[in-house]
Order: sequence, then structure tokens, then C-alpha cells
Amino acid sequence: MRVSYVLPLLSLFLSQTTAAALGSSPHKLSTLRQCQTTGKNCPEGTIIVSQTNTTTSKKQIYKTIQSAINTLPNNTHPATILIKAGTYNEQLNITRAGPITFIGETTNPKDATANQVRITWSAANKDSTGQSVDNVYSSVLVVAPTLESSLTGSGTTGYAVPDDTPFGNVDFRVYNVDFVNEWSDYSDGPAHALSLSRANGGFYYCGFFSYQDTVYIGKLGNAYFYKSIIAGQTDFLYGFGTAWIQSSKIQLRGCGGGITAWKGTNTTFTNKYGVYIVDSDVRAANTSIAPDIIGECALGRPWNSQHRSIFARCTEDGSITASGYIDWVVSGVARFQEGVTLMAEYAVSGAGFNRTGRIEGGVTTLLDRKAWKGYSEPERVFQEPTGEFGNVGWIDWGVIGEK
Repeated sequence: MRVSYVLPLLSLFLSQTTAAALGSSPHKLSTLRQCQTTGKNCPEGTIIVSQTNTTTSKKQIYKTIQSAINTLPNNTHPATILIKAGTYNEQLNITRAGPITFIGETTNPKDATANQVRITWSAANKDSTGQSVDNVYSSVLVVAPTLESSLTGSGTTGYAVPDDTPFGNVDFRVYNVDFVNEWSDYSDGPAHALSLSRANGGFYYCGFFSYQDTVYIGKLGNAYFYKSIIAGQTDFLYGFGTAWIQSSKIQLRGCGGGITAWKGTNTTFTNKYGVYIVDSDVRAANTSIAPDIIGECALGRPWNSQHRSIFARCTEDGSITASGYIDWVVSGVARFQEGVTLMAEYAVSGAGFNRTGRIEGGVTTLLDRKAWKGYSEPERVFQEPTGEFGNVGWIDWGVIGEK
């Protein structure tokens, strides 16, 4: 027997750019830590953003992050932006192909709860008249080479990105920055904190806060999250691309749809597009909401039949429903497809895990060690646009191995 164990942007995108092949970290770990804790010994050419100081004897200091981004030349040279402590109410666009690093000022760089840089925006998928617009227009941060490449679109296949669209940023990194969509304090339509498509992005000790569709990883998007906080209520990890969430906190601010909602994409090569939540903590966002959502939250639901998501070695609290995942039925048609949809868990623990409930639910796959091995490390899932595995040169392994 089979056990079934899944508003406007600040401006239009600047230009189309071509991808560049780059390798290891553009900075040393010691330099990074000194820069963000003392403001000294920053990488050469670092641009500074501050709401309190606007000039120094040596260089201009920008008041907004986007104005600093706009000064970067459209080339493949690494660029670093130090963001001083404060709350910045703005919407950010990254189109540049060359590496960009955001360094958030902090006194405790190894604790995302201590972040001092907060970027906020308030928007959902509605314009000023209340008419629906594409989800991307709500996002606090958009990383994509063009506007078209960032569009979510509708239906189970989403927006048909033109074939000649270039790849965007090959190495975008953020350290100790929170992205907060303040549209509402409940699920009221898609309201992104992050939208990343056709780009490689690493987020270390960051925070992403919204209620619906918090993090969107679009087509050919690759995103790595380390010791970060991702909070939401409805389908708040969704997309077409590949996301690896390592040693992080998944915070449930309510229950709606599922935590994950992925759309698989047909390709000429074998792909492992999906979201992988590993060694992470999945629980109610706070003690106030916890009693109200006991047994109510689903791990995910399939946006189309090719949904792929895995919770591996995670701790799940009592908020998780007995079945784990749920199907998504639209007009009487189920999106879960036996042998195609992968909504899975591996070696999870906690009050939210109910083996009997998973089996009876019939849509959650419980992986054994052999089945998990094919997804067990980033090198096995992150791919080049042409399908080759091992696309991990943009991940900051120094921070991940930091003592």
C-alpha cells in the first residue's frame, strides 16, 4: 500500500541585463561583521544609506535605499550597500546583473530578532481604485531583470515570460534586514515582502513579514534563507522557482490555504523546482494566536499538480492539521495528482506531526532516508537556467559555517 506522505512600484525596471558567471563571496566574513557592527572596515566602495546623516567629509550618504541602488552602474562589478539602523518606508527594485550586497547595521549579527534595519511598504494586489493588479506590484522588494519576468500572472501556469528574457542578478545577498508588508493584520489578498525571479538571492538573518503570499520565488528564481524569520497566514511561501530555507523560523500568524503553494513548470530537463524547509521551527507566531489555531494550519496545498515542497527535520507545533498537507479543489477538480505532486515530510517531530492523520489524509508523502537523499542538500536542487545542478556559488557558505 502506498503511504501518501506537498500600488505601484517605485519605478519600472531599469533595463534588461545579461547574466554573469560568478563564484565565491564578494567579501570576507570578518569585513562583513566589522562593517555592520561598527561601520568600519567596510568593503571598498561601500555605499552608505542613513536617515540621520546625509554627508561626510569623504562621501555622500543616501537617505533612501533605492536612491543608492540607482547610482550603481549597469555592469557586473560587485557592489555593497551598508544600511544604517532605522525604518525605511520604500519599495525596492533590483534589476542589475552584477552582485549586490545589502548589509544591515546591527549589534547582534547572528540573531534575526535583533535586526535594526526595517524596510516597510503597504500594498496588496489592488491599485488606488481597488482594481486588481499583478501580485508583484505589492512587493516590498523585487529582484528580477525586467517587469515582465517578475509577473506572477494567473491560473496554474502563471505569466508566460518571453523566451528571450535575460537572467538577472547572479549574486544578491542581504544580511540582517527585515522586509515588512504592512497592508493589513490579516490575510487580505497577496501582499509580498519579497518577489524574486530569474535571479540568485541569499538572505541571512533576515525577516519577511506579511499575511498572504509573503515570499514569492518566481520562474528561474533561486533563493537561500539562513536563520531567518518568515511569517504569514495564507500560502505565504509560493512560486515557481526554488527556495531552500535553512535553520529558520516559520511563524504562523493564522491559518488559510497552506504554508506552501507551489506551481511546477514543464521543462525539457529534469527539474527540482520547489521549496525545501530544513532544520527549521514551524509554529504559531505568538502565544496569543496559538490557542486559536491548534490543528488548523496546513503545511501546504498544490497550486498546480507539479507542486513540490518538503519539510525536513523540522519541529512542528500543534498548529499543524492532522493530515499535514491538504488538496486544492477548484470547481470540483482536485489539483493533487498521484505520482506527480510531491507534498512531503522527512524526519519531522513535534506536536504537529500525526502519522495516522498523514496516512488517512492521503496527500502527504512521508519520505524515508533514501527518498530524501535526492533533495538533501542545496547542490541537489539548485539549477542553472539550462538545468545543470550544483548552482550554489552565490550562497555565502562562510556565514553558514560561522561559529
